[in-house]
Amino acid sequence: MQDIVIATISKLLATNKQPNVALVKANLPQPVPMPIIIDVLARYKQNPSEFERQTLKQVQQPEQTSSASQTQLDRIEAKLDKLLSLLENK
Repeated sequence: MQDIVIATISKLLATNKQPNVALVKANLPQPVPMPIIIDVLARYKQNPSEFERQTLKQVQQPEQTSSASQTQLDRIEAKLDKLLSLLENK
């Protein structure tokens, strides 16, 4: 759930809006408990530059995961093609 709040704060910052509890809560795509919103917002306000670095790291990490998923998907497709060709030959 923290990821959702972090993404929302990042979107607000990208539009040059200063995030606060009400603004973050209003822009969340799904309901999030208030303590989580307050905690993430407090972390942002304590050290905005570290928060932005951490956000960039989280954004880059899924790209690496999707690359690994794509490799795994390619292997599964190759195995499926091999099985289908074996079935067609019988």
